[in-house]
Amino acid sequence: MNHPRHGLDEVIHAPVRFSIMATLAAAEKAEFAYVRDTIEVSDSVLSKQTATLEKAGYVKVSKGYVGKRPRTWLSLTAPGRRAFEAHCNALRTIAEQATTTRDTA
Repeated sequence: MNHPRHGLDEVIHAPVRFSIMATLAAAEKAEFAYVRDTIEVSDSVLSKQTATLEKAGYVKVSKGYVGKRPRTWLSLTAPGRRAFEAHCNALRTIAEQATTTRDTA
């Protein structure tokens, strides 16, 4: 099991979940609407995919108010941040190996 694909995280690998993780990796926390608009999905899609990441222990969902308006914030947990970094490293390694292989083939 030496191929770097074994380092990919199946929970993170789905495109929408990967996009959520990438958006959250750039901040301490982000408002639900900001993440939704940034990754261009509907509320229901973001909610469903966030629930999967939350169940995996990668994302924390916090609810509160700004004035009288309810708000939801998303943030990466420490394990989520580590998992995202490991997943990105595996992707980089796969891409680098492909480039190296192509250059020497």
